[in-house]
Amino acid sequence: MIRTSQRYSIATPEIFKKQLLQWGAGYRESVFLDSNTTAQQYGDYDAVLAVEAFTSIVTDTEKAFEKLNEFQKTTQDWLFGYVGYDAKNAIEKLSSNNFDGLHFPEIFFFQPQKIIFVKGNEVFFEYLNMVSDEIELDFEAIKQVAVVAMEKIISNPKIQQRISQQAYLEKVRELQEHIHRGDIYEVNFCMEFFQENYQMNPLATFAALDSISSAPFSVYLKNHHQYLLSASPERYLKKVGTKIISQPIKGTAKRSTDGEEDKALKEALSKDEKERSENIMITDLVRNDLSKTAKKGTVKVEELCGVYSFKQVHQMISTISSEMDEQLYNPVTAIETTFPMGSMTGAPKVSAMELIEQYEETKRGLYSGAVGYFTPEGDFDFNVVIRSILYNSENQYVSFSVGSAITAKSIPEKEYEECLLKAKAMMQVLGRY
Repeated sequence: MIRTSQRYSIATPEIFKKQLLQWGAGYRESVFLDSNTTAQQYGDYDAVLAVEAFTSIVTDTEKAFEKLNEFQKTTQDWLFGYVGYDAKNAIEKLSSNNFDGLHFPEIFFFQPQKIIFVKGNEVFFEYLNMVSDEIELDFEAIKQVAVVAMEKIISNPKIQQRISQQAYLEKVRELQEHIHRGDIYEVNFCMEFFQENYQMNPLATFAALDSISSAPFSVYLKNHHQYLLSASPERYLKKVGTKIISQPIKGTAKRSTDGEEDKALKEALSKDEKERSENIMITDLVRNDLSKTAKKGTVKVEELCGVYSFKQVHQMISTISSEMDEQLYNPVTAIETTFPMGSMTGAPKVSAMELIEQYEETKRGLYSGAVGYFTPEGDFDFNVVIRSILYNSENQYVSFSVGSAITAKSIPEKEYEECLLKAKAMMQVLGRY
């Protein structure tokens, strides 16, 4: 598909990004990705907006990855969208029968008519030729958007917890029994917070969440009446040429406003045996996943258990890479053979996912799935959908989930505290406190 490109200079990128987000939110389909100027070894753009579907794919799990591969191969253009967690059922003999209040499709991608990239003090327009005469008009319209503090609409916030504290502690102990029996080594156990009959201003809520977190993989996604508002700190998978990169997060510590205490907390996380063991287990799992499409001997750990600081928390991140054998595998295969990401499942992966279905009480849906894009050349970049609010404006259901890695050394009460720490930003913007 032929596109027309146009480049402009901008004086104030941060203001322009806010204008761009507000402008793009008016479309039926809109994806805004923001790195929040985070320094990244594998970053490409500061922000990207994609709007207005020309073609799209919406599917359940039936032959999901075959359909996505055919769509990507046939289109050979920019595609933006997501793969929900329960697409796992298209890969393994698994099912998802828990309650679902959101009703998002398992996979959704669209070919945008309009794409706008921001990098430094430049903005790049990539429009399909059919709408290329709108570039100049749109650029002027975006610059005229008045950036004002957006008022959040909160309808009697009474965020409920799907699993009570007592039930959570009991479930963690039962999962540890599975670990002691050798069924699994580690499992990522999550719980949902939700509210029915909730009226929300999604754009204002995202702006508030993004301001609190300033995460490197933030996403505002709108598909008609379905919204994802994400402050994700984690990259799931990136492809550049033949190189595949995964950066799982395992290991969390709170921040402190006191500089010395904050430094001590970060140092303690880097040396925490339990947190390091969690990270190393998932790193091994990712190494195994990448090996399924890699040229022999190319899987390597570029960084093990690095500790990075975000506004809300310190996180332990590892970076694993490989060289994909393009003679045998296509871009979608690289996703299919590594999905869902190990940081949100556990080890062994299939056994962990079976227990997740048994002990969690809500269908994960898009939570712990991945949002991102394909390029015309078949490269891609996807985040992990965590620290995220999901909203269906049609049935006025709002939801977010949090979780932690359960191992033999886990203390259930501390795992519960970690969940509440991760929930803090979402609770804050939803008006609970």
